[in-house]
Amino acid sequence: MIAHLKGLLALKSSDQVIVDVNGVGYQVFIPLSTFYKLPALEQKVSLRVHTQVSEDSFKLFGFFSEEELKVFQTLITINKVGPKLALAILSGIAVKELVAAVRDKDIARLSHIPGVGKKTAERLSLELKDKLPQLKMDVETESGDLPGDSVFDDARSALINLGYKKPDVDKILKQFSDKDESPDLETIIKESLKRLP
Repeated sequence: MIAHLKGLLALKSSDQVIVDVNGVGYQVFIPLSTFYKLPALEQKVSLRVHTQVSEDSFKLFGFFSEEELKVFQTLITINKVGPKLALAILSGIAVKELVAAVRDKDIARLSHIPGVGKKTAERLSLELKDKLPQLKMDVETESGDLPGDSVFDDARSALINLGYKKPDVDKILKQFSDKDESPDLETIIKESLKRLP
């Protein structure tokens, strides 16, 4: 069972990488959150790995943090959530936001994750709730001073799904939250797109 890979990054795309370990290339499927943290090609990379073995395949799923690996492994224990959907979930929402959404039974937020419909969101909320204590994770969101406003949550989700990095998105959104006015979702997204790198 492969649990960790360390080698040179031979190839990378938004959903997979090839890690060269002493001349052997390992194909590893990854979420967007890990893709954003990858070094340049031919640089050293270290990934925590979940190995899935079935009758006709042998697949590796890689993550930068132990936290994401644990959540992935928890997600795939849920009924009708396979590795592909688990990666999509981790690509569409930060781990701590996922934990907060499950804790708050925020079906609307979970339903906004690409690939997750209302029924799956309800299943995630119900089944993950019992498993979260085992993960021992802080449920505070990473958005710092951003208000817990659904408009900002929706804007953050939309911008991240467009490929922008979460720290950049949160920095821009904080500029809106510092003002007294409350812009609508469309205005926030349009103005953010003008300011994001």
